[in-house]
Order: sequence, then C-alpha cells, then structure tokens
Amino acid sequence: MTLPYERTRSVVQTREYLLEISQDPALPEAMRIEAKRLLRHFPTADEVLRAGAAEEQMYELATLPGGEEVLKTKVIGMSLHSPVFSSRTTWD
Repeated sequence: MTLPYERTRSVVQTREYLLEISQDPALPEAMRIEAKRLLRHFPTADEVLRAGAAEEQMYELATLPGGEEVLKTKVIGMSLHSPVFSSRTTWD
C-alpha cells in the first residue's frame, strides 16, 4: 500500500525527472518536447505539498467529534477520504 508521503514524493520526483528530460540536449528532440508538454499541466512541488496540507487538515477535522458535520456544511459535495497527497515528501 502506498502511503500519502510516498505518493507525494513520487509526484515531486516525477516533475523533476520530466524537467531533466526536457532540458537534456543528448536526448531526441521529440522526447524533450513531450516532456515539456507534460510539464505544462503537471503540479509543482509547492502545489502538491499545499494540496496535501489541505487534505490532511480536512481529514483531521473530520475525525474530531462533530467534525464531519462541520465539513459537510462548509464543503458541500466533497467526499471524505484519507489524503491522496501529503504536506511532505518524507516520513518524519
């Protein structure tokens, strides 16, 4: 089972890898262009970490007594689940 911090680290490292590929003149131009295309819509490390922090805060609130009801009134239609991303890339 993948833990949120592992998923976060993987997404952050994938962006770094795509950036390396996009800038490596030793690679074929088509590969560099494809890496650049993918990077256009790939989240930055900051975006991933902020998303993880937001998910963790909502999850923590939902686990408090009455927290799920508070979330339902503030965030209509959002399902409560364990975080997809983390606010960090390591298990500390």
